[in-house]
Amino acid sequence: MNNNTATTNPHPSLREGLGKLSAVYFIGAGGIGMSAIARYFISRGLVVGGYDKTPSALTRHLEKEGMLLHYEEDIDAIPHACKNPEQCLVVYTPAVPADHKELVYFREHGFDIQKRAQVLGTLTRQMRGLCVAGTHGKTTTSSMCAHIMHQGHLDCNAFLGGITKNYGTNYIVSDSDFVVIEADEFDRSFHWLRPYMSVITATDPDHLDIYGTKEAYLESFAHYTELIEPGGALIVHRGLELKERLRDGVRRYDYSRDEGDFHAENIRIANGDITFDFVSPIECVPNVVLGNPIPINIDNGIAAMAMAQLAGCDAEELRYGMRTFSGVDRRFDFKIKTPELVFLSDYAHHPQEILQSARSIRELYRDRHITAIFQPHLYTRTRDFYREFAEALSLLDEVILTDIYPAREAPIEGVSSKLIYDLLTPGVQRQLIHTADVLSLIKSRSFDVLIVLGAGDLDEQVPEITRLLKEKANMK
Repeated sequence: MNNNTATTNPHPSLREGLGKLSAVYFIGAGGIGMSAIARYFISRGLVVGGYDKTPSALTRHLEKEGMLLHYEEDIDAIPHACKNPEQCLVVYTPAVPADHKELVYFREHGFDIQKRAQVLGTLTRQMRGLCVAGTHGKTTTSSMCAHIMHQGHLDCNAFLGGITKNYGTNYIVSDSDFVVIEADEFDRSFHWLRPYMSVITATDPDHLDIYGTKEAYLESFAHYTELIEPGGALIVHRGLELKERLRDGVRRYDYSRDEGDFHAENIRIANGDITFDFVSPIECVPNVVLGNPIPINIDNGIAAMAMAQLAGCDAEELRYGMRTFSGVDRRFDFKIKTPELVFLSDYAHHPQEILQSARSIRELYRDRHITAIFQPHLYTRTRDFYREFAEALSLLDEVILTDIYPAREAPIEGVSSKLIYDLLTPGVQRQLIHTADVLSLIKSRSFDVLIVLGAGDLDEQVPEITRLLKEKANMK
């Protein structure tokens, strides 16, 4: 197997088109997708600067790797090397407001300004893009596929939406002409891509603050399927609401846990382990062991193996990649796992993600008392889906709801976590607390199985929650 690290020299084709570029500046540098591209340019030896609203563990890592970061909108703080429009590319995230002082400065001074997705789109034109799109599951699926490919004879580059535990980064670079990319539907970003192959994991409506309607959201996915290159393939989860529009020469497959062109048979879940047989029209692979043994990863693993197999990975490479995949930070991320206490963190923030997470944890711990601390993400998402959130969370025994994490949004009158609270099924224990009071709650009581859910800043408290729980249980 290929044991290269994720920091080897980049593929020569990535050097094409850089021209006189000597610097890149990122506005919104601390986002998980932005940081992967920043790491690419750091590895190229360019001056890489940037702004982010708040420091984080990720921005601290970027600074250690050589990125010049600051946290106030300040033209004077932009590195000198990033002030020449002939030599500096500016990359921004759509979450940054149009009147951001630094973005306005770059526009007024004639800089080449691109969205993160445009840069990724360039890469998919230079290499064979293996892309994973979908409302949920795309980070784990793309990370699994990247790991299979990177450890196999084909190798790959990768720009991922999470920090992989195998590599401690969201960025893999190699001499391969394959690149694995997480295709983000937010702001229609994935329309910049030109996939060689793509998985679509789910099309449950989201980002309705951007799309407006479910129909517009589904149309966005339909258009995305038109972008897959002839000779490539679409691998779509069975039963999705999607009317794909494939170009001539694009192969179409479906998959799921139980049926489809690619699926699992003989699933064995016991003693914390999950093993299954991978059924494929190309070559079936028996006795696949999940290195990250979570029930939802059966679906994710089937999709990842399908794309890797279609790209040319052999059966042993599929087995080895799945067995050695350690998971992604904040994706069903176990912090404590003992017979007496289980604590994990999960990035789930859409109702279907919450539902899959709840089903998986219930399948693993059928007879245990499961408590979730959920921080809703965005006022608009809470307004649009509070009924669905309540339904999904009602699969658990106890739900503790914190304040909504606003991210880019202003409060909406009448929208709060209480909308979810009021619709939880009778019999579900429930509590409303402020996010700032979570640690006090952890100190005041005991838990059996505890999961922290959400995409907001509650995850920043997870290390301290872990420490407190271990301290109370007399763990080292």
